[in-house]
Amino acid sequence: MKLKLMIILIIGIAIASDFAQAQQKDGLISGQIKDADNKAFDLATVALFTGSDSVMVKTTFTQADGKFRFEGLKYGLYQIRISAMGYTNYRSASIQLSGSSASLDLGDIHLTTTSKNLKEVNITSRKAFVEQKIDRTVVNVDALISNAGTSALDVLSKSPGVDVDQNGIITLKGKSGVTIFIDGKPSYLSGADLEAYLRSIPSSSLDQLEIMTNPPAKYDAAGNGGVINIKTKKGTVRGFNGGLNLSLNQGKMSRSLNSLNLNFRNNKFNYFANLSYNLNNGFTDLDINRTYKNADGSVASFFDQNSYIKRHGNTYNAKTGLDYYQSDKTTWGIVLTGMYRVSTQTNNNTSNLLNSSRQLDSIITANNIDKIDFKNKAVNLNYRHEFAEKGHEITADADYLSYRNRTDQVYNNFSFFPDKSLKSQDILTGRLPSNIDIYSVKTDYSLPLKNEWKFAAGLKSSYTKTDNTADYAYTLDGLTKPDYDKSNHFLYKENINAAYVNLNKEFKRLSIQAGLRMENTVSTGHQLGNLLKPDSSFKRNYTGLFPTLYLLYKVDTAGNHKIGLNYGRRIDRPYYQDLNPFVSPLDKFTYYVGNPFLKPSYTQSIELSHSYKDKYITTVSYSNSKDDVNETIEILNGTYFSRPANIGKKVTKSISFNGTFDPYSWLNINLYTELTNIANKSAFYTGELNTNGTFCYLSGNLKFAMGYGWDTQLDGSYRSKLYDAQFVLGSLWSANTAVQKKLSKSTSLKLSVNDIFRSKVYRGVINNLAQTEANWVNRGDTRTAVLTFSYRFGKTFSTQAKHGDSGEELRSRVKN
Repeated sequence: MKLKLMIILIIGIAIASDFAQAQQKDGLISGQIKDADNKAFDLATVALFTGSDSVMVKTTFTQADGKFRFEGLKYGLYQIRISAMGYTNYRSASIQLSGSSASLDLGDIHLTTTSKNLKEVNITSRKAFVEQKIDRTVVNVDALISNAGTSALDVLSKSPGVDVDQNGIITLKGKSGVTIFIDGKPSYLSGADLEAYLRSIPSSSLDQLEIMTNPPAKYDAAGNGGVINIKTKKGTVRGFNGGLNLSLNQGKMSRSLNSLNLNFRNNKFNYFANLSYNLNNGFTDLDINRTYKNADGSVASFFDQNSYIKRHGNTYNAKTGLDYYQSDKTTWGIVLTGMYRVSTQTNNNTSNLLNSSRQLDSIITANNIDKIDFKNKAVNLNYRHEFAEKGHEITADADYLSYRNRTDQVYNNFSFFPDKSLKSQDILTGRLPSNIDIYSVKTDYSLPLKNEWKFAAGLKSSYTKTDNTADYAYTLDGLTKPDYDKSNHFLYKENINAAYVNLNKEFKRLSIQAGLRMENTVSTGHQLGNLLKPDSSFKRNYTGLFPTLYLLYKVDTAGNHKIGLNYGRRIDRPYYQDLNPFVSPLDKFTYYVGNPFLKPSYTQSIELSHSYKDKYITTVSYSNSKDDVNETIEILNGTYFSRPANIGKKVTKSISFNGTFDPYSWLNINLYTELTNIANKSAFYTGELNTNGTFCYLSGNLKFAMGYGWDTQLDGSYRSKLYDAQFVLGSLWSANTAVQKKLSKSTSLKLSVNDIFRSKVYRGVINNLAQTEANWVNRGDTRTAVLTFSYRFGKTFSTQAKHGDSGEELRSRVKN
């Protein structure tokens, strides 16, 4: 109740203050700058001087549309002065602000090119690594040199507040359930497939990451942990242009990420293509230790296991499309996307079973092989029309996506006596085809209203059907039989219909954005039976409302100090395969089990932030989740069963600071620090699960501009011990360095070394196990040297950007 009162009070004070200032007789001067060809002039310097004594009052830069605006001016005499490189300086006539003319629009101001011959000047601009907006944090990928030659997953792991564990699970400020978007739409992948997909995307094809702990109503409501939108680079110039990126990543094993981007614009047509190839070699060296206990707490036995998992794969990505500019206001487009991944994973596993005195009872070894063939294709049709009034437009998208995945497993298990003589041998073989088809249509409409209010609304409908088969056979003493306990056939269908409205306005000091999204979900699941298992099915139908609210208040007229407040409600629907009641072996002692009884989880979150000059940002956040979906471990007769389950209540509290410092012209520093508390409370199979823990996270990077085309960088991160549900994750840190040499305007060479001290070792403890203690240590090929060559070609005058496809919105819940 106190929290609600505080929010209402803050809103009331902000609105009252803004209203009070609106009653003052403050003046306004605005205008729009254009060049000789009548095109809007971006980033011209506009200065406001007093007309009486030529004292500078304010300065600003023009926006992309060439417009500028000076607000909160006292009545009096003023002059506008405009400067831009290559153009003659402009000085206006005297401008008088008074009661009868308090608001003046100077209209179009045209700049003329200078006739002077200028000496060659090299201008270097430095993008900030992190930028803060009203509803998101923006990370500029190229601002971090050590991102070169790496993958999208590596870029995510170096972003403020984002953590990627050894299994590729992504968390944001300690919260799981993060939805990954590509160009504004969910990726519809998760688990191993999402990890493999992000590892296949070269960082060279990425432009920005948009990190949204509370996304606007336009976005799907899915993702309790928030949304991370990965924006890819798009060709925006006429003629033929593109870029080539080649990289070699060398650790103990070799990897390579290579990409080619092409764009051709001719009159009303724009053709584009993005091609990439990823060679992925890696390993995991995993130690698992378990201690089994008797009912009285004494030690019964020990289990020590080492798994050396080696991965080899080739991934091919292609994206191509065509935009047709019917007119300046109307664009039609088609986008075709495809991915093909073939990979092999071998697991050499040794398990030692020891008695209470740690004497060897038996040895079990396994040689497990997984061969994976994964295909994805997508088609997007899109349309955009801009009406006469600026900001008045409608867009529409239609998508079809398909996934075809086949995994063939051969698990050879050998059991030995303590003297290493053979006790028994068995073979488990599995054939696991999985088909997913997704259809979606959506439309978005935006309309400027009176008094500078802006209205937006949209509709979306998606239909998904999945067909998953697990066909297992067991061979013992040369006799092969079907394994009906593990074999299964699961069918799932889901239809989601959504609608949203959004309203926003910028007052003199206060910016408001409010939205409401409604989503209805109808789903059915059917588990087909076999000789040992009967048929079973379920059907669900539920509707949710998901409000969002953003407030941004400028404390001072210059906007140096800003206070922001946002609130939102979100949903996490279970991944398709998590609902599948399959029993899938990871090894002879560990199984993954689906859970058809999973419920959707809901989260409410609120954030309060303060920023100074958009460089130093402090944020306090609170979220409360109900039925949060988490991995849980249950032990039965010494065998581990990993299954997703709903955690009754999860509360996350966090405070963070992000700062950008420029102490010298040659040095840029970015620092992010976070303190987060996670509390979980739920009914559990061993009794009540009740955990509470606080962790800190630090990351920073230092970038040195050395001149003559050279740049160097140092970056690193540290995370303390983290408590979440059953798991306690050990502390983790890493350090990286990179150097870049610009050989020419279009060519650069970069060398980076990641995890210099090979300190990125994952370790942890599993709690709440029945009469068992367990821990693990996981080491990977994390210390790598990456050499990257980049070449850009093509003309440099700008044109219209492409209309992105919306099919990516449909990928975030595909999991294998």
